[in-house]
Amino acid sequence: MSSTTADNWVDHLFQENLNRFFNDDLWGFGRSNQQANVPVNLRETDQSYEMSLIAPGMRKEDFKLNVTDDLLTISYEQKEENEEKAEEGWLRKEYKMQSFSRSFTLDDSVDVNKITASYDNGILHL
Repeated sequence: MSSTTADNWVDHLFQENLNRFFNDDLWGFGRSNQQANVPVNLRETDQSYEMSLIAPGMRKEDFKLNVTDDLLTISYEQKEENEEKAEEGWLRKEYKMQSFSRSFTLDDSVDVNKITASYDNGILHL
């Protein structure tokens, strides 16, 4: 390996570790701004469809339900300030954002005026 190639490799490795130190999950913050993948259970009864969306620790008022044509979209967005303080001052101060969006095609038999929703114990029920 030539000196130039070795220097480039060392520079790349140093830069990669420096980026990881400040940007990744080393401090426990790295994944907080990513979009969540929220699991859904869907079942059909004789009279209706029932959906349960697992979303613990969220607030009911931050959910949005939207029906456009035959597409039901469930979304959630919450922004809050998260402070981590060191004795001499802040070590890091970030804004935390949780969000997701899931869309489902509705069957022709679904009456959108009869869709109801409730949020209980971390589960959104439709």
